Amino acid sequence: MSLQAVGVLGTGKYVPERVLTNHDLENMVDTNDEWIVTRTGIRERRIASPEQASSDLAYEASKIALNKAGIAPEEIDLIIVATITPDMSFPSTACILQDKLGAKKAAAFDLSAACSGFIYSLANATNFIATGTYKYALVVGAECLSKITDYTDRNTCILFGDGAGAVVLGPVAEGRGFKSFELGADGTGGDLLKIAGGGSRCPASPQSLEGKQHFIYMAGAEVFKFAVRIMGSAAEDALRKAGIAKSEVDLLVPHQANIRIIQSALQRLDLSEDKCMINLDKYGNVSAASIPIALAEADEEGRVKEGDCIVLVGFGGGLTWGASVLIW
Repeated sequence: MSLQAVGVLGTGKYVPERVLTNHDLENMVDTNDEWIVTRTGIRERRIASPEQASSDLAYEASKIALNKAGIAPEEIDLIIVATITPDMSFPSTACILQDKLGAKKAAAFDLSAACSGFIYSLANATNFIATGTYKYALVVGAECLSKITDYTDRNTCILFGDGAGAVVLGPVAEGRGFKSFELGADGTGGDLLKIAGGGSRCPASPQSLEGKQHFIYMAGAEVFKFAVRIMGSAAEDALRKAGIAKSEVDLLVPHQANIRIIQSALQRLDLSEDKCMINLDKYGNVSAASIPIALAEADEEGRVKEGDCIVLVGFGGGLTWGASVLIW
């Protein structure tokens, strides 16, 4: 059976209006702008309003992506939302989004792979379309990380922001589209980046609330070492699978976690910074939404054109990682 080539038909992004700058954080915790910028590259991040949830951000990004693709919500066969901040445990944020959009015939589910979730979701959706099961899919990364961030913990509160990015996937001409995926996980590092409370292991209780177990915990140094190692190697593996040389890469779209991690990946891939989409200075780490926001912004700015070779790569809690090679 020959597989249908699958690519991106439209992109969209949405970030909340409220901006939280490093100077704002100086008034909240013991930190300063120079320290944050030097170590992370982040200058500000967007914060959802109290009444906004992940599905609201996903809806705004999805409308833009559908409009750019020229695809009506009723034509979408599948919706996957990558998120670690769903509106609620169930129903899925994807089902809530399906209703908001009026995408009545779409199957819908959430995927949880932390910051790697968008690439995991792309791989799932691509296979559904390539095999002829579905024709069009909406893949969204949406996060309200401000809702699970402890703003008294100076090690983590400087990193995270809110936002959503969306892509519409569908059939493309032979030679275009996704050429490879590289997905991986190492569950032995699960305790390095997690939210311990709220699940079946540690249900919500006065004790879990008092212990701040419903906020993000991160062992920063260990996660940094893992990320530096895995970002470059995952991208290299995806290029090898695609049969494409590093020198042929036109744009790297990495997970926007830390400028030093991105720079290490560029070094490993022998790429200059002008061949990399970097926007973490404006949005911080938006987990599963980082890569689709960056891809949509690259599209908006005209940094991708037909035939370009784009590498998407990310890492996250789990520990997980993912990379993909895309011919635009």
